[in-house]
Amino acid sequence: MSTLQNDLYLRALLREPTERTPIWMMRQAGRYLPEYREVRKHAGDFMALCKNPELACEVTLQPLRRFPLDAAILFSDILTIPDAMGLGLYFEAGEGPKFERPVRDLASIQKLGVPDPEQELGYVMDAVRTIRRELHGKVPLIGFSGSPWTLATYMVEGGSTKNFSVVKKLMFADPQAMHLLLDKLADSVATYLNAQIAAGAQAVMIFDTWGGVLSPRDYREFSLNYMQKIVSRLTREADGRRVPVTLFTKGGGAWLADMAATGADALGVDWTTDLGVARQRVQDKVALQGNMDPSVLYAPPARIEDEVATILASYGQGHGHVFNLGHGIHPEVDPDHAGAFIEAVHKLSPAYHR
Repeated sequence: MSTLQNDLYLRALLREPTERTPIWMMRQAGRYLPEYREVRKHAGDFMALCKNPELACEVTLQPLRRFPLDAAILFSDILTIPDAMGLGLYFEAGEGPKFERPVRDLASIQKLGVPDPEQELGYVMDAVRTIRRELHGKVPLIGFSGSPWTLATYMVEGGSTKNFSVVKKLMFADPQAMHLLLDKLADSVATYLNAQIAAGAQAVMIFDTWGGVLSPRDYREFSLNYMQKIVSRLTREADGRRVPVTLFTKGGGAWLADMAATGADALGVDWTTDLGVARQRVQDKVALQGNMDPSVLYAPPARIEDEVATILASYGQGHGHVFNLGHGIHPEVDPDHAGAFIEAVHKLSPAYHR
């Protein structure tokens, strides 16, 4: 493997000194880029794009050709694991992901197997290997997965949901079935992420998109508990370097101290929590990633720069901050505004690392 030319992101996650704050964007490879839309059209549909390692590599690299980002993130989807479990994933225009065969009782959960990452999910590993090769050591590659709770919400609901009634009914009415499902998913995610690391991912991230819909007690029992299991099983060294792991619970600002105790290296923070407050809550035990509201990118560049200045000031002096959006970039954002965002971080952050 070639040596890494830019390791700012990895150093920041381990709270090592950096000369400026590194930056990447959630969903940086995606629909806001015209070149992505071209490739997507050529692929036919979203999962066809995910399952073609060459095309997945191409769209992963597209934002790096445009912008001086400090990391690449594997182009894939969080629902690859439930898809590999045979639930019949498909996408309906304007409605997001759906499953033909949702799991809603103990019997259907008992039948689920843990997918073999090099077999049923081999296309993801091929994409990781291809991207890692094509990056030529320019920046590190981030692998990722959905959290067990987040994957379970889609698998039980059968798709996206606004009120989580079906999955919460299972959780409250049959906690034994819910825990069995989450246990199988924790096994699957740990195996999947370790396979990504073996294939070349240099850092990994767990997206707990729906952890924020739980009460504090239920969050600890049904989400955090399983992310902690995964963290304890992850390969933490590869190519002679530490492989950092980041946990991100959207809407999870109140639980940052609990999350910091999992053994993760870094936590993602959304825009509803002030970064300075987040830093106090975790007492610099972990690095923090975030946390600009993606909608700020609709604003003129001067307003974007102003927001970057505010967030840098709220984190304050010192290392251990990876600049990012508080969630994925919106499809309608002008790519030039994303460029202005990245430029502002490059311009304003060195002052916080002296």
